Amino acid sequence: MRVTVILMMGCAIALQSAMAAEGAYKFLNEIPIGGEGGWDILTVDSAARRLYLSHATKIIVVDLAQNAIAGEIADTPGVHGFVALSELQRGFSSNGKEAKSSVVDLKTLSTISKIDMGENPDALVYEPRRGEVYIFNHTGRSATVINAKTATVVATIPLEGSPEFAVADSAIGRVYCNLEDKNEVAVIDTAKHEVTARWPLSPGEEPTGIACDAAHHRLFVTCHNKMMEMLDSTTGKVLATVPIGGGVDGCAFDDATQLAFASCGEGTATIAKEETPEKLSVVQTLKTERGARTMALDPKTHRIYLPTAQFEPTPSPSPGALPTRPKIVPNTLKLLVYGPVESAKP
Repeated sequence: MRVTVILMMGCAIALQSAMAAEGAYKFLNEIPIGGEGGWDILTVDSAARRLYLSHATKIIVVDLAQNAIAGEIADTPGVHGFVALSELQRGFSSNGKEAKSSVVDLKTLSTISKIDMGENPDALVYEPRRGEVYIFNHTGRSATVINAKTATVVATIPLEGSPEFAVADSAIGRVYCNLEDKNEVAVIDTAKHEVTARWPLSPGEEPTGIACDAAHHRLFVTCHNKMMEMLDSTTGKVLATVPIGGGVDGCAFDDATQLAFASCGEGTATIAKEETPEKLSVVQTLKTERGARTMALDPKTHRIYLPTAQFEPTPSPSPGALPTRPKIVPNTLKLLVYGPVESAKP
């Protein structure tokens, strides 16, 4: 009897291990981008099989079916991000160095017009229920709201903090935005265009990435003190935390797999599982590459994309001076592609 029980337990453990290995993420390939200058936010238009990567003064358009560059959107000085709206065949950028948003024709990749923003527009998010694009002005400490159809500004929302990434929950009419310098999440009512709550993130500090599980009313926030937090998106209560790597920037959530991702510049990506609406557990730590701090998820294939490049040796700072960012080696920018093991099979 005892032997039978032990054998059954062993089989169960082996089955769980096999299932875990089958769902594990692995490196699939890399897509060369090249060029000079840095990068920031990338977004995926899953329906169109396109990825948009901000790169210095332009946006690189990648064909995800071919894993190759399909074109570029020019004249976006200091661009931080881009959101593509397939239903309108129109996209919007956040051009940090000129405080404008480019309105782009997705068919031709040409600029239709430019809209004035606040100081240093950075992250942006589309709220489909009202058809509005929120662009967050990092230095301007505000959000500019654009009617996507008319390409006009409908509101400017003061935030009283420096915004980082944001996420929309259309079902309950909210946009959530991290305030990096306040260690808070600002809750924006999309009907009123105003902040209705500010939720403290303690023990999390310096929040950057944010993602949403709308079905279970959960938010995932990545913080620079090396933790991911899971919050109740109705009350703001911090329900769980898990450790992540250093230099985090990006965050994503896959509704189908209930996995939350944190991309960290030190060269790791943490994958956590929402086991229950109250439990979050780390299931894998991917070894990526130094500098791979931002990411995008393709919900169709469940693959994640992380940009990085090679860097020149960092010189030692002068006494009393702050460390400088390492210089990027020209023509080394690339996208690292990771996915579930089964997605790599033919």
